[in-house]
Amino acid sequence: MGKKYQVLARKYRPQRFLDVVGQEAVLTTLKNALQFDQIAHAYLFCGSRGVGKTTLARLFAKALNCLQRGADLEPCNACASCQEISSGQSLDVIEIDGASNRGIDDIRQINETVGYAPSHGQYKIYIIDEVHMLTKEAFNALLKTLEEPPQRAKFFFATTEPHKVLPTIISRCQRFDLSRIDPELITNKLADIAGDLERDVEMEALHLIASFADGSLRDAESLFDQILCFSSSAIQASTVREALGLVAEEYFSALDLAFADCHLAYAFELVEKLFRTGKDLPHFLEQLVDHYRCICLSKTVGLEALSPHLTKRYEKSASFYTSAQALYILDLLITAEQTMQKSPFPRVTLESTLLHLIRSKNRIPIEVIARRLHALEEAMKTSDHSLKVPAQEIEKIDAEMPHSILEPKEPAAAPPSVFVPEPTPVQEPSALEKPPSTASVFIPAPTETPLETETSPALEHEEAPSVFIKTPPESQPAVSEQKEYTFEAPSVFTPQNNQTTPLQKHASHYETMMRFAAVELEGTLKM
Repeated sequence: MGKKYQVLARKYRPQRFLDVVGQEAVLTTLKNALQFDQIAHAYLFCGSRGVGKTTLARLFAKALNCLQRGADLEPCNACASCQEISSGQSLDVIEIDGASNRGIDDIRQINETVGYAPSHGQYKIYIIDEVHMLTKEAFNALLKTLEEPPQRAKFFFATTEPHKVLPTIISRCQRFDLSRIDPELITNKLADIAGDLERDVEMEALHLIASFADGSLRDAESLFDQILCFSSSAIQASTVREALGLVAEEYFSALDLAFADCHLAYAFELVEKLFRTGKDLPHFLEQLVDHYRCICLSKTVGLEALSPHLTKRYEKSASFYTSAQALYILDLLITAEQTMQKSPFPRVTLESTLLHLIRSKNRIPIEVIARRLHALEEAMKTSDHSLKVPAQEIEKIDAEMPHSILEPKEPAAAPPSVFVPEPTPVQEPSALEKPPSTASVFIPAPTETPLETETSPALEHEEAPSVFIKTPPESQPAVSEQKEYTFEAPSVFTPQNNQTTPLQKHASHYETMMRFAAVELEGTLKM
């Protein structure tokens, strides 16, 4: 029988502080605690999966009980204590699974044995993994022991959900928050493993595994282990995509070209290919989000923000998009990802999302529309009534607009116009019927007759009608005279010297506003 196989995550688990990937701040603190002999009674290691919480707890416990610790504060891994801890057979370092031993009776057993002296090492250490799984009663039972433990007893806790740990427990511990591991560090670690195993692996394949691991070194090692079993020959990026069920990058490049050409049919062609090859549609949408995230990163920060193996690829992909388009598509995909989780028709949801994605080629951002309207309003305030936007503003605005809109392939259609009725010509009246330039209201002196309103027949042929108001005798004024109140007739503005009338200027302004409102509602603009 051959030697028992050991998975990569266990085979290459760090046995020294020097082997730990990342977490420099935590390593510095722990090594200084060893150097200055300032060991706390409880430590809490927090972080996502696979970042080294339990590994650091074991290394620290090993360094504390090492019988031959060197000047570099590293455990020797040769003494009996180090070997027992590495094999999990130490009587002084007790590992407890918080998910399986989460009741108050399990904590009572710890409280009963915590006072026993260590058998070989200097300290008796309890490592409780997934400590957040303990019940509230178990936490409360541990409080007194944790606050005043025996001099030679230490507690090391590890958790992925520190918010579930009682604040009274956290306040009694030194807390370390471990960060996700940088993909470059994961790639270098996988390259070292591949060299040790004498396997030929392409660097792009390692980068792909590292990015897929989401900052977890253990996940990356497990994926790498799976891919090594998938193929006995050289490992390439295509091998990784095939083994993990990822969509090939050619699909994304074709989608970029379809966006540039506004080729809507490709949305249905792409989903058909994915469906026929058995790809997971939600998983493809996650890859699509990552694809456009890289495009947004290259458009806003620059290509130097991407990994070196992605720079050449996204230099071409980013050229098809503006910054506003990339941000809009990314927001669209994030919303679609949430919708797909609840939709009973994921295929139709993905097709609709891709159609909206491609159609956004001709979409003008609302920010650009607002700035353009503002520029038009500023131009209207000046003495120039031609409503011309300054050239600098046009260049600034047009730089953010889609190229297909600035240079339409089809002849431009005539813009919609606002109907402005022309004044009806007035016929010249005769001398007898010609009205005066002003309208008059006559109030004659009151008479003895009761209050009534009538039109005098004697004035039927007057130039303008008059209204007579008769008041009662008791309200008659002392002086009887006729008063005339005159109102100016409204003047009509007549353009001279081909100047733009105010009405025409406002009509052009509102015409522009209506066109841009149509853009916001419909998403397209005909120039």
